[in-house]
Order: sequence, then C-alpha cells, then structure tokens
Amino acid sequence: MASSREYLDKYPSEIIHMYNELRKIIFDSVSPEPEERLWAKIPSYYVGESFVRLIPFKDHINIEAHTINQHKDDLEGYKITPKGMLQIYINQDIPGEVLKQVFVEALGG
Repeated sequence: MASSREYLDKYPSEIIHMYNELRKIIFDSVSPEPEERLWAKIPSYYVGESFVRLIPFKDHINIEAHTINQHKDDLEGYKITPKGMLQIYINQDIPGEVLKQVFVEALGG
C-alpha cells in the first residue's frame, strides 16, 4: 500500500503544503493519535470507526468529516458540497480553529 506521501507527489506544491497543514491540525486536535491509512486510495485518518478524509485535487482539497455541516455558519465563504465535504482552494486561508472543532467532533478527540 502506498503512503500518503507517495500519493501526494503528483500534486502541486501549494496542495502538498495545504495538505500538510491540514494533517497537522488533525493530529493536534485529537488524542489518541489517529491512524493514518489509505481508504480507496484516499488519505484517511481514523480513531476507532470514526474518520476524516483529505482528498487533494489540483487546485483545492476536499475534507470529508460527518460534522462539517454542523459548522456551515462558521465556514461562510467556503464551498460545502451536497455530500457535506468542505472545499478549500489554494487561494483561501485554512479555517484552522473551525477545523479543529470539526475534527474533535468527527474523531471524538
């Protein structure tokens, strides 16, 4: 199984940098440390059965966490897909404080 680092090699440096920032927020948000593994070739972070996925694209990253829709008001200016994934584009700031809360709630941190 490929690591998330190998998975990211095909993306622009801005996406790799954003991914690493998001990954750090996940690890800083929850305890115990999440298990990092690829699920259907998508980088995923698990605590028990709960998970968060970071899905990189060439100009944005989708964040899949079941708690995102509960924070829609705090994420004004960011796109949330009909499936409840948050999209952060490379020209946008990462809403770190809101994401910490999302990750704590999603992973039971």
